[in-house]
Amino acid sequence: MTRPRLELAEILRAHGEAYCQTHPISDHQAKVMTRIMQCRTAALGGHIEACGNCAFTRIAYNSCRDRHCPKCQVAKQAAWVETRLERLLPVPHFHVVFTIPHALNPVALQNRMLLYNLLFQAASATLLTLAADPRRLRAQIGVTAILHTWGQNLLLHPHLHCVVTGGGLASDGRRWIEGGRRFFLPVKVLAALFRGKFLAGVKGLHRTGQLKLAGSVKDLNDAGCFRHWLSALYAQRWVVYAKRPFGGPEQVFRYLGRYTHRVAITNSRLLAMTSGRVAFEWKDYAHGHAKKVMSLESDEFIRRFLLHVLPRGFVRIRHYGLMASGNVSGKLARCRAWLEAQQTRNGRPTDATRPSWLDCIRQDLAERPRCPRCQGGLIRIPFEAPRVAQTETFSYGRPEAANRVTTASCDTS
Repeated sequence: MTRPRLELAEILRAHGEAYCQTHPISDHQAKVMTRIMQCRTAALGGHIEACGNCAFTRIAYNSCRDRHCPKCQVAKQAAWVETRLERLLPVPHFHVVFTIPHALNPVALQNRMLLYNLLFQAASATLLTLAADPRRLRAQIGVTAILHTWGQNLLLHPHLHCVVTGGGLASDGRRWIEGGRRFFLPVKVLAALFRGKFLAGVKGLHRTGQLKLAGSVKDLNDAGCFRHWLSALYAQRWVVYAKRPFGGPEQVFRYLGRYTHRVAITNSRLLAMTSGRVAFEWKDYAHGHAKKVMSLESDEFIRRFLLHVLPRGFVRIRHYGLMASGNVSGKLARCRAWLEAQQTRNGRPTDATRPSWLDCIRQDLAERPRCPRCQGGLIRIPFEAPRVAQTETFSYGRPEAANRVTTASCDTS
């Protein structure tokens, strides 16, 4: 496997120290930066890889396993995708995306745990409530939701990707109710209900004093200013995207799987680091998904990357309804048995012959690593190389700096 020409770790090694001396960062962000810099270096120790066909050997350094690292968790990512595919019901699925307005970004940046949890709560409640409505589907659906906080330009753009079953379990638990194959639920109704639930949650957090409001949004501490700001958000049209996934739900899960265990940017998009600037490739969705190159000052590039460091312990993949862990062996299994039996009666094939996730992972990982001499498979020899003390000293500025919130740190333009 060819290594990218430039890696995020190299950018942090070159410019991270200077950035941390002049910008406020949290201890958690500092640890994430350190782990990414140490990933697959002598600082984390290693093991020996040997070729079974020739005499080639090499030392392979251990990975940091941080979820923000663009080089880590390939096996976990593959396992997640294959587990999701094993649980797919043989019915149409829909890809639904919930996005919050940019006006909420400064508040979300200072209250990540609260606002991101609220995003999950509001979106899942919207889907489950509307699907169960007697005037709609009248059923319990299955939902898998994945949080993304970034856009292609690395600016803050919190949104939730949901893969939703096109049908659900009837309220009496005795039959499957099939939804429309081309239409899930009206997006205007989804957007209006989502807006109401999310802003009601924001109002509750403000009323109980849980929201931190400083810097560019400090005026929202005043009740009058907050009401005016909230009214403007209620008046906005919120964006919800809902379409049946082109190519089927398997394609959507494989697409989302590339981002479930990584954050913000992959090394393959990084192009160059010259004269204190970082260039990377991005897609401009506003102009026909055109591929473009963006060049940022190193400080701005690092600032944008750190916008997407998630709170410690935050769960960014969640399951609801039929997909909730408590329903997998009961309701979900019962629905699968009904649907597969119906397919058999109709003469349609089921996915029973699909290989297990473990077989898929083995096949995926069989392509790497390979011997650079003969392309044979490399064998891992259980020898741990001694850890080497990190040569760089990373200092993170004054301790109080991590607690400051400036207008610049909240900028999303």
